[in-house]
Amino acid sequence: MRIAVLVSGGVDSAVVVHKLHEEGHDLHLFYIRIGMDNGEGGCSAEEDIEMCRLIARKYSLPLNIVSLHEEYWEHVMAYTLETVSKGLTPHPDMMCNKLIKFGFFEKRWGKDFDKTATGHYASVKERDGMLYLATAKDPVKDQTDFLAQIDYGQLSHIMFPLGELDKSEVREIARKAGLPNAARKDSQGICFLGKINYSDFLARHLGEKEGPIIDIATGKKIGVHKGYWFYTIGQRKGLGMSGGPWFVVRKNIRDNVVYVSNGIDTKLQYGRVIPLEEMNWITRSPLPATLDTEIAISFKTRHTPQFTDGILRRDNAGLRIISEEDVQGIAPGQFAVIYTPDHELCLGSGMISTPAQVSHRHARHHKKAAPQAADPTINENSVII
Repeated sequence: MRIAVLVSGGVDSAVVVHKLHEEGHDLHLFYIRIGMDNGEGGCSAEEDIEMCRLIARKYSLPLNIVSLHEEYWEHVMAYTLETVSKGLTPHPDMMCNKLIKFGFFEKRWGKDFDKTATGHYASVKERDGMLYLATAKDPVKDQTDFLAQIDYGQLSHIMFPLGELDKSEVREIARKAGLPNAARKDSQGICFLGKINYSDFLARHLGEKEGPIIDIATGKKIGVHKGYWFYTIGQRKGLGMSGGPWFVVRKNIRDNVVYVSNGIDTKLQYGRVIPLEEMNWITRSPLPATLDTEIAISFKTRHTPQFTDGILRRDNAGLRIISEEDVQGIAPGQFAVIYTPDHELCLGSGMISTPAQVSHRHARHHKKAAPQAADPTINENSVII
């Protein structure tokens, strides 16, 4: 089989090369180069490329370094900055997989091969004649939540050779094979930033604008922030206030107000109803086509080994998850990833919806449940998320 292998310089993709080479496949290695917004290479790109060259030489394989710099910044980063500027929480890694690795790369290079292989911790399984994205053996390293926006055509052309391996097994294979990056540390954070702080990146593109930090329980101003776009719902770190812990629980986008709640167990951090929009079902929708229907699911709203059980319901109110337990920091703009109740198959994902506009009349109606309603910064043009 002719396989295009996406390599990164890390141990995971190197072990993919080793495994597929041992199986006798015809391999061609590709490194996707994505630089900073100023055109310079980020994420120690030269070191990564040199490591890829060492792997290619070890197995006498061709390596192509391809650039998708402009496509990344025109699509993934444009989406990220637009989402943040609206006060929402983006997921650039998910969009990178959908649009870059399995989008532009496939259209230009991957299409010429039988399959494209990557070092993602995930699997592809067949059920009733259809392919499904499936979770990896290693629950901590599982990356299906980063892949939950791909479509069926993309899934049909992908292979994940590490799906049945634990990370410790991958390291051991690399050590026994004498791979030059066997002990190399895993990359952390959002790759395109390199050594640049995420807040510095946002400040460079979106600027700064002072606004009040309001205690949602009392309506009192307790601090100052530099722009709502630096904060996400559920955030605890980086608030710079004493007497905590403080958590971001609301944002008033119109008036640049950030609302916080004090205490580790405050109920204002949690919710059980998660409204969804822009659903992406990878293989097919698990819901019947009729209205007023529901199915049992498990789901994730952030990258974690843990699943949460719930019900996916569609009725006149739209599509939403009803969780069996409280979910912390439900952030509009982020994605809820839907799995089967047994956690085996990843069915797809939907974007968490933004609540509707809030007016004085509506706020007063919910005064007991929402202490922030008394705050004067809320007006009929305010959008609270």
